[in-house]
Amino acid sequence: MSPSSRTRPVGLSVFFPAYNDSGTIASMVIAAVRTAGRLTPDFEVLVIDDGSTDTTAEVADEMARLYPQVRVIHHSRNRGYGGALKTGFSAATKEVIFYTDGDAQYDAREMARLWEKMTDEVDLVNGYKISRSDPLHRRVVGRIYHHLVRLFFGLKVRDVDCDFRMMRRSIFDRVQLEKASGVICLEMMKKIQDAGFRIAEVPVHHYHRAYGKSQFFNFARVGRTAVDVLKLWWELVVGRDRTYLPDPAARGARPSSGPPPRGTADDSVPTGPDAASPGAGTS
Repeated sequence: MSPSSRTRPVGLSVFFPAYNDSGTIASMVIAAVRTAGRLTPDFEVLVIDDGSTDTTAEVADEMARLYPQVRVIHHSRNRGYGGALKTGFSAATKEVIFYTDGDAQYDAREMARLWEKMTDEVDLVNGYKISRSDPLHRRVVGRIYHHLVRLFFGLKVRDVDCDFRMMRRSIFDRVQLEKASGVICLEMMKKIQDAGFRIAEVPVHHYHRAYGKSQFFNFARVGRTAVDVLKLWWELVVGRDRTYLPDPAARGARPSSGPPPRGTADDSVPTGPDAASPGAGTS
């Protein structure tokens, strides 16, 4: 299909899970506002502050004061990467969702490359790293993880560990995410693939971490991740529990056009021009 004949989605929600990313979150938000504004007039940018202990919350709130399209949701305690992603997916209101991390290891402006691939024939566009800009030990562990999960989970995507994704919000009418840790990305891609959604892939750049430190790469966390992956393998491969709903179209029903159901998040406080009064929850 030629670029001129593609039907692009109208609305775009961009969100950043952020934990102690005060040195990078402002530049990510500014890049997202400028890029999304060139792609569609109907967009929003969300920051999910996952209980940061630095000044991430204050920086994000300032971005919301400067840009009317920006909203901030604060977790009063750290819920883990999976918890931040679930909040972002639940809070997004537009037809298409893009997310990447708030640590600036990816260039938010490259969301335009994913948008270009988001045609009527595609449900999710997954980025894959052209070259991983991490210390040697992280590259080695990442390569081993990549090959093992592809083998044991039967994944077809090139880079399940690349948190640079754009997808239709209607995916979550069927796919239900449950994990709270970083293994949620593996859970999500396995369930989306097995539910039959159409996936495209785009190469993206990956950069050295300029601020802060990884929350994933220490021996204790790697050990916990290994246990989580084994449990997930047992659930999704051995037990074949996909936790997704039947396709509404197959039952002659239209998928919901409204936002996905929101879980109770009484300790999440949204800020921004459309937010509730201070102290209100997201639901």
